[in-house]
Amino acid sequence: MSDDSELNTPSMIATDSKPRQETSLAPSWSRLLEHFYSKLGLSLPAIADLDGSCVPEPYRSLLVHSSDMTPTLEGFYRQPLRLTVLTREHHADFYHREVVLKTAGDSRPVEYGVIRICLKHLPEHARARVLAEERPLDNILQTESIAHLSWPQAFFQIESDSHLGHVLFLAQPRMLYGRRNVLLDGSRRLLAEVIEILAPAG
Repeated sequence: MSDDSELNTPSMIATDSKPRQETSLAPSWSRLLEHFYSKLGLSLPAIADLDGSCVPEPYRSLLVHSSDMTPTLEGFYRQPLRLTVLTREHHADFYHREVVLKTAGDSRPVEYGVIRICLKHLPEHARARVLAEERPLDNILQTESIAHLSWPQAFFQIESDSHLGHVLFLAQPRMLYGRRNVLLDGSRRLLAEVIEILAPAG
């Protein structure tokens, strides 16, 4: 994976009104997702970049903002979320994991995500909480009072495949929506890169 100085960040929001990415090609920002898929021996499903204004509701309200994702989803589903870690890797200062967020009340999957966390830019207690795998990173940043900025880099649509169907409990293939986001600390150092894909709402 790239060093924290290489954010690989396209413009925050595209300016055109149609998907920009041909489905046969993966966007350059999708390398983190591709990394986890390759570990499963899978190819990425078709992904198309979207202008934020073209993301349909309710996904636009859930994705196109600079707020943390966990409290946004908890407000939408009106219940706390819990973290399920599917796979993880720990390489020196970086910790990578593949996760699903589920509602605490009925264990409904609401988001699939992959994240690369820069541990060296976190206080010791926050690092320990990240590695404990009990709460999402944005919740830890909030409860530890760590100043941070959420900076979305891309919005997209993605066709569900067997893997997304399995982890999100999909009965049939669906078009899903997501974003690629980076989290920066108060000194604008990279805290994390995350790709978030929402389960169908409603």
